[in-house]
Amino acid sequence: MAHKKAAGKLNIQTRTHGKHLGVKVADGQSVIAGANLVHQRGTRFHAGENVKVGRDFTLTALKAGVVEFGQKLGRKTISVYANG
Repeated sequence: MAHKKAAGKLNIQTRTHGKHLGVKVADGQSVIAGANLVHQRGTRFHAGENVKVGRDFTLTALKAGVVEFGQKLGRKTISVYANG
């Protein structure tokens, strides 16, 4: 007789939760300082003016203003410009 159980199906089958990644604001939308602009894995979007990159590549607004999407040297950038 076998001293080990035969390999069977997994007893507890769990599904991982969604990570809620993606763009959180639209072009031309006004934001406050500290607002999250993008949650991403890697640098799909790069930081422009008044935007910082967090340690998990999250882009965050440093100042209140209007969001602007653009390109610089073939990279997609996100910037925040003051309202006035």
